[in-house]
Amino acid sequence: MRNSVQRLGNITVVGLKAIARNKMRSFLTMLGIVIGVGCVIVVVAIGNGASQSIQNTINSLGSNFLMIFPGASTQGGARIFTGSSTLTAEDAEAIKSDCPAVAYVSPVVRTNGQVVAGELNWGTQIFGVGPDWPFIRAWNNSDGSFFGDSDVKSATKVCVLGATVAENLFPQGGSVGQIVRIKNVPFKVIGVLERKGGNMMGSDQDDQVVAPYTTVMKRLQGQSKLNMIYAAASSADGVSDAQQQIEGLLRQRHRIAPGADLDFQMRSQEEIAAASQQQMTILRTLLLSIAAVSLFIGGIGIMNIMLVSVTERTREIGIRMAIGAKGRHVLLQFLFEAITLSIVGGILGAALGVGASTLAGKLLNWPIVISTWSIGVAFGVAAAIGVFFGFYPARKAARLDPIDALRYE
Repeated sequence: MRNSVQRLGNITVVGLKAIARNKMRSFLTMLGIVIGVGCVIVVVAIGNGASQSIQNTINSLGSNFLMIFPGASTQGGARIFTGSSTLTAEDAEAIKSDCPAVAYVSPVVRTNGQVVAGELNWGTQIFGVGPDWPFIRAWNNSDGSFFGDSDVKSATKVCVLGATVAENLFPQGGSVGQIVRIKNVPFKVIGVLERKGGNMMGSDQDDQVVAPYTTVMKRLQGQSKLNMIYAAASSADGVSDAQQQIEGLLRQRHRIAPGADLDFQMRSQEEIAAASQQQMTILRTLLLSIAAVSLFIGGIGIMNIMLVSVTERTREIGIRMAIGAKGRHVLLQFLFEAITLSIVGGILGAALGVGASTLAGKLLNWPIVISTWSIGVAFGVAAAIGVFFGFYPARKAARLDPIDALRYE
């Protein structure tokens, strides 16, 4: 037992000296492992952060959320989006009254504009919606109130500010009751929305102004069609029923024959989440493939350098065998060196991955979630690469004939 421990100690000392003897070569050998492990950790951190951000955004959309927006049409045999909408406020009203699985409905129109308050101004998105909108989006006011049916029917010039807009136009607070001008039209601020943060695309959900859709259509847009319709099913189990009822109703209202192309599209929370997760999975797979190639190249580099080391140290191997070293001892010697290069490369790669992930999160404002399991997996892969690609050179060294090795020049 004592001899085995002493032998392992000697193998460790000789291996570390051999690695330290060619510092630059050892570092370049580890570089592929460093880059590969770092890429794995960065990809997993960004992927986890993006998944969490997607889930948070889906939850922030509201309860049992459904989105109906203009669809595509077939022209000359090609399916294209025409850019025009066939959705009307009457469609929204019909959905609310004739679809029992639907609890809330809001027409939606959208435009961009400069909002002016005194000497300050802010460019943002203006959304025209109905009084059901805060129930659909599960979005309360932090100050003031939301507009009601009477404001929509009379196209009252009132608005509710997102938290970001309120902070930029009224840095001292007290925005409720003030007058702002949107495209030179005066609007009275009656409320400020609670802060929701960014969405899955990184856009600030609080950077918007909400007003009655009738006011936006008449005063700011001059159009009669809706950009979208938001709806909320009565329950989570009723989302599918709500979709079927809405599709049947709009087919009837738009006179779409059975089997003909729809002039609208519908998405639920689950479908939006699934599409986003699919895109993220494709991107993550691509980046992990690049990392895997880097690790593979790093493993080939370790094998190459270890083969060179075996050639350079042939006489040393012969001397050790001549004084009693067994083939398994030589194999362990070179296998130890290969694994050490891989593990040290894994440590440097983990540090690089954590640092790069943190830096990307701060500089690019990306959501980052660094998981300990990804670091553990990266270390495991690095060690496995050392064993796999180091075994052949170590085996070759162990099979050298001592007499031929001593004669080697």
